[in-house]
Amino acid sequence: MIGVIAGDVIGSVHEHTRIKSTAFPLFDARCSFTDDTVLTVATAYAILTGTSYETAYRDFGRRYPDAGYGGMFVQWLFAAHPRPYNSWGNGSAMRVAPVGLACVSVDDVLKEAERSAAVTHDHPEGIKGAQATALAVFLARSGRSKEAIRDELTGRFGYDLSGSIDMIRPGYEWDVSCQGSVPAAVVAFLESTDVEEAIRLAISLGGDADTLAAIAGGIAHAFYRYVPRAIVEPLRERLPAEFLDVIDEFERRFPLALTT
Repeated sequence: MIGVIAGDVIGSVHEHTRIKSTAFPLFDARCSFTDDTVLTVATAYAILTGTSYETAYRDFGRRYPDAGYGGMFVQWLFAAHPRPYNSWGNGSAMRVAPVGLACVSVDDVLKEAERSAAVTHDHPEGIKGAQATALAVFLARSGRSKEAIRDELTGRFGYDLSGSIDMIRPGYEWDVSCQGSVPAAVVAFLESTDVEEAIRLAISLGGDADTLAAIAGGIAHAFYRYVPRAIVEPLRERLPAEFLDVIDEFERRFPLALTT
């Protein structure tokens, strides 16, 4: 889970810069958490407490209303009677990593990821993006190889994961869809050697940097099972105490999510 939040915070200052390089300072003074972090923590809170995803997302979202949510999500957040809005946006994928860290089988991951997505992102691509991301996290923490993860996501979801970041980067543009974000972020993870590199590669695509890096960082953390103190400490300094409480309890409850 820390890998998701690290990607979000580090990527936050690059979201609109169209950066096409991995050579940038890891933490900028302007780095801060965004909606990716708020809703990932809310997902973890829902799992820990048995609160519905809808309730958790609305409670956390309303407490942090200026975190950079999409327009349709803001309407849903403050609606008297919220309904899912057929979104295929990458919001369902950016927040789902705790599902992959907490579930104990592929079937459970797929069902729970759909539940987390469907309260807002009930378009088939929105659900697919959440399921693919959560499954990648689950397989990574289960010790599956990168090749096995690539094959599973390609076979089950039809994502093209054959290209390299160097091939994708030149033509990659701003894209907030699941179908445009999840495969690219997965490739960033597949090419990485650690969590930091996964985040840098995802940001270097020059797209929706914080979300690409959050997805890639979450899978990478589950796979490498290590996030260095040079990332964890400045990250924790930027998070509210209530987020840290949820993160710490989640990591205690689900030990494979522990940060060393």
